[in-house]
Amino acid sequence: MSASPKDNPAAAPKPALPSSTMLMLRDDAEAGLQVFMVKRNYAIDFASGALVFPGGKLAEGDSDPRLGSHLRQGQLKADLLPYALGAIRESFEESGLLLARAKGSDHFLDAARVERLDGWREPLNKGEKTLLDLAEAEGIEYAVDAVVPFAHWVTPVSMPKRFDTWFFLAPAPADQIGSHDGSESVESEWINPNTALAEWEAKTKTIVFATRMQLVKLGRSSTSSDAFKASAADPIMTVMPVLDKDAPGEPHLRIPAEAGYGITSVPLSRVGM
Repeated sequence: MSASPKDNPAAAPKPALPSSTMLMLRDDAEAGLQVFMVKRNYAIDFASGALVFPGGKLAEGDSDPRLGSHLRQGQLKADLLPYALGAIRESFEESGLLLARAKGSDHFLDAARVERLDGWREPLNKGEKTLLDLAEAEGIEYAVDAVVPFAHWVTPVSMPKRFDTWFFLAPAPADQIGSHDGSESVESEWINPNTALAEWEAKTKTIVFATRMQLVKLGRSSTSSDAFKASAADPIMTVMPVLDKDAPGEPHLRIPAEAGYGITSVPLSRVGM
């Protein structure tokens, strides 16, 4: 009789931590579609030195039911609400881009107003303050109605650190520029998705597999409007890569062809490059 994970706790997979990531988009007259990305601090244990989208684990306050009176939900499903709020929070913490409006307004906060809120970034990041604290103190509401689900990835069960991550698209508020926080991220830039992939191919940037796949998907659109339309029309399939140790040459990570990334496997040696 074989042992079950309950009999052998060491064999049980680590739980996947609820996480969210924000792909903030804008259009540039020369570069076309651009997405905001940050370079992870080399001192961080996960994806150190890699170019990533702002994101991270959900905080307890992201699911506070009292936030319901401080947001516009739009068409977003209720079960994705904490993930969307987590993406908004992480984007503000890591990049200073805040997807919010003054209470009752139809316009995103302008750069001057967001700059005055900069002192909230670190307390939010440290868990000393929550989105509810910020909304109540500053009279704002979170623009969840502008957030569009883009992808859903779960880390393979064989990995020691696992995440259950929702990726979201959102339009960058017109005059908010964005900047890295100097702790979790040490550089930042607006970049065309295909340019980022070309720089990865040239080995001038480090971009991990899951991030590259989102860039591939995003890079099929020429404008942010195209990207939002494509995402709204494209059903989201949960992707959990599977490690194939028997692949020729070296182990591969495999993803379903139905996920629509135009690739079904990648050598393990290239996953974290």
